Amino acid sequence: NNCALPVQVFCRVTHLKITAPQESPNTNGIDISASNRLYIYDSFIGTDDDCVAINEFSSYINISRIMCGPEHGINIGSLGKDGAYETVEEVHVADCTFTGTMNGARIKTWKRGRGYARKISFEGIRLINAGNPIIIDQTYVNRMAGTMGGEVEDDSLLSSGDLEISDVTYGGVTGSSSDARMVYFNCESGARFRDIVVEDVQMSSFLFWGGGAIVCGPQ
Repeated sequence: NNCALPVQVFCRVTHLKITAPQESPNTNGIDISASNRLYIYDSFIGTDDDCVAINEFSSYINISRIMCGPEHGINIGSLGKDGAYETVEEVHVADCTFTGTMNGARIKTWKRGRGYARKISFEGIRLINAGNPIIIDQTYVNRMAGTMGGEVEDDSLLSSGDLEISDVTYGGVTGSSSDARMVYFNCESGARFRDIVVEDVQMSSFLFWGGGAIVCGPQ
């Protein structure tokens, strides 16, 4: 990681320029865990992995006016690996731009995780040729682990966990997508998933997929 922020209480981070070569794996720009009342704004982040990752036991995180790209966008998680109990709440992302990223506004949880991700908003988001502009993935698995000497968990053998995603709002999302799925909710029967609001999304895509621009269901 370029900038790790563990156990911070009331901290402002601004006017940063964080970069890493695209061939350098797992280089998050800013990695947050066990922190609250953190403000990140007016910065440029271009790395090989997440621009900002908000991880376990973080709350009241405010992110605004970030120029993000390329690679993975702004992520909540991943949460709940190996059945862990982890929580994130009161995360608010506003007025950010994603350019050429693989994902835009993303929430990802492991299939058998426990805990919650709640009271989250992404508003005033602009995407330029970005993949998966809006994505919630409740069956996340690190498929890159095998290429880096780790073990890939067989998510087909796992049952849905008790990590609930709720009270999430996406509003004022504009721009262009490199993916035909502009809104993708990857959730399975039995997953805890409620009160998700998507409003005022105005995007174009370079592709057209027969399933439509909004997809909800298993991968």
